[in-house]
Amino acid sequence: MSWLASFDNLGVNLRNLFRPKNTEALPWEAKRERSARYRASFALVHNEHGEEACIGCKMCEKICPSQIIKLVPTGRMESPITGKKRGYCSDFTLDLNACIFCELCVQVCPDDAIRMLRTRETPGYSRESLVLTMKRLYDNESLGLLSWG
Repeated sequence: MSWLASFDNLGVNLRNLFRPKNTEALPWEAKRERSARYRASFALVHNEHGEEACIGCKMCEKICPSQIIKLVPTGRMESPITGKKRGYCSDFTLDLNACIFCELCVQVCPDDAIRMLRTRETPGYSRESLVLTMKRLYDNESLGLLSWG
């Protein structure tokens, strides 16, 4: 490459350096409004009596196309609050690594025990941090931005 071509390249760079910007602001410079249909995480909720709403029916596990939901039902037991027999779940795991956010698990739940959140999941630096355990799912309920279609 000759030294004249180097000066031509330098001239192009200098002209473009002082041109007005025509791009959008970076995400950390301006807060963008989220769509009303935006959903990015999940939460398990409690019913009107304060009990866990999940009855362990495994319908969400069966309908999930990615097969990322693992549920362990405990069977029917008497509720300490209402005194009626109902199903309970001893373990609920949802793996966000392969979730396609189709919302089928939310739509099929008979007790509306699983909901989607309008908040973003905190970034994970390992695969294990993207696995939502039962405790993390119930903690997400307190974020208050529950949503479902």
